[in-house]
Amino acid sequence: MNKTPLTVAGAEKLRAELHRLKTVERPSVIAAIAEARSHGDLSENAEYEAAKDRQGFIEGRIMEVEAKLANGQIIDPKLLDADGRCVFGATVELEDLDSGQVVTYQIVGDDEADIKESKISISSPIARALIGKYAGDIADVQAPGGVREYEVIDVRYI
Repeated sequence: MNKTPLTVAGAEKLRAELHRLKTVERPSVIAAIAEARSHGDLSENAEYEAAKDRQGFIEGRIMEVEAKLANGQIIDPKLLDADGRCVFGATVELEDLDSGQVVTYQIVGDDEADIKESKISISSPIARALIGKYAGDIADVQAPGGVREYEVIDVRYI
């Protein structure tokens, strides 16, 4: 199986979620199942069914997070030596050549992407267009509204 790139912060976030699922969510749902069982007939017990569904979701998510961590390749942007090139983990400052708007994004793994935190997925169209570019280069991004041009102003590894 291919290694999935993760930033150090993304891996820590997944580890924290896994810890919460195993130490808080799993015991909580087990207690809810035990409580629902104590009410008697399981065939018509909606609480029991809901708790079992929740347990299935939690166990599935635990397996998913464990697999992501096992197959993850953790990359620390601070340790990158990419000579100013846009790579995974880099923080890139861009100027939209049409509007003049300046934006800053960090290129992260698919699970870490959050546009509100200015983190874009490595598989997004804008990140794919940026990979390999240097400050001063122009990136053509295929957007739903057509091609957009961005100038790379700065590339940092933070």
